[in-house]
Amino acid sequence: MRKQVMLFTVCFMMMIVLSGCWSRHELNDLAIAVGMGFDKKEDGIQVTVQIVNPGEVASKRGAPGFTTPVSSFKTTSRTIFEALRKLTTQSPRKIYSSHLRVLVISEELARDGIMPILDGISRNHEMRADFYIMVAREATAENVLNTLTSIEKIPANKLFSTLEMSAKVWAPTVEVRLAKLINDLQTEGKDPVLSGVVIKGDPSKGVKKSNVSRIAAATVLENSGLAVFKNDKLIGWLNERESKGYNYVIDNVVRTAGEISCPSGGVIAIEVVRTKTKMRGVVVNNEPRILLDVFLDENVGEVQCKIDLMEPQTIAELEQIAEREVNNIIESVLQKARTFKVDIFGFGDAIYRANPKYWNEHHQSWQEQFFNLPVDVHTKVKIRRVGTVTDPLVQRAKE
Repeated sequence: MRKQVMLFTVCFMMMIVLSGCWSRHELNDLAIAVGMGFDKKEDGIQVTVQIVNPGEVASKRGAPGFTTPVSSFKTTSRTIFEALRKLTTQSPRKIYSSHLRVLVISEELARDGIMPILDGISRNHEMRADFYIMVAREATAENVLNTLTSIEKIPANKLFSTLEMSAKVWAPTVEVRLAKLINDLQTEGKDPVLSGVVIKGDPSKGVKKSNVSRIAAATVLENSGLAVFKNDKLIGWLNERESKGYNYVIDNVVRTAGEISCPSGGVIAIEVVRTKTKMRGVVVNNEPRILLDVFLDENVGEVQCKIDLMEPQTIAELEQIAEREVNNIIESVLQKARTFKVDIFGFGDAIYRANPKYWNEHHQSWQEQFFNLPVDVHTKVKIRRVGTVTDPLVQRAKE
């Protein structure tokens, strides 16, 4: 009898644990959101959601009744949570946010502060934290999400893939997900940055399907610069050169390319294939200082001058020129950050790790200290390869 009771109890417990798909959602009942945007309005925050039209994306000919691969819905409320629920008055299906790819915040709203937005997003149990966050530069998030794109049918996927690829091979962009952004906002001695996206062309033409039915689209989306925040408010932008310098400082460059001047005139294109930056904070005689050691492996990508690349002395001279160029790039972003009086590099965090006692005594005045903080940059460049052509074709043509 006791065995039967135990067996019944075990079976009953297994029925509770293995209860099947009790929280399942049928695909036909869901509207899969891949992009979400936030704009400032007089009566609150406008939430725009980009929804995939499955029939149009999956079918080669397109499903009847659909003309675009995505649809968008928008509504305005004082809170994000309420706005997402209000969208059910427009969408015939429940908005499903687990496959979100990008979250776009308008520049106007970002200047007022993004903390209320992040609170509403981070509490949403349906949202995974693997989407990228970016700022719509001189545009609304609604217009960005409504711009149709070529190659990638779904605009949100285009924004996601472009940012990911640009960060890997070009460097003036940053991939910022929700967890990193929140961590930067909560870390003393570190202010956040976000990649910017601009609309190039007429936004009104970007919403038309004809925008992607031509060889060169009339309106395109492009990553442009880094948005600099002071606490949670946008205060300015870094240009392309400064953005690349920022990534050098924080050791976030995977690969990139640039150019240096030839000793005799002309330019040489350089491909950066490996980088490593070591940041150290030190406090000497109660004075903080940052030490940056930057190491780069480079290849020669293109030569537009008369030069002998088989001569070791020539390579050594080019390495010195490249080192000065990297130092200038880094110095440009250091000066810009001092102008904004924001520590976007985490120098304060480096000083804390080096000397917690000093940091605890001076962290409240760190913004003033950062303006005059000495930063010693030591760059070492090694040119590994010069390509398959030994003599520049420009030199051959002149001969």
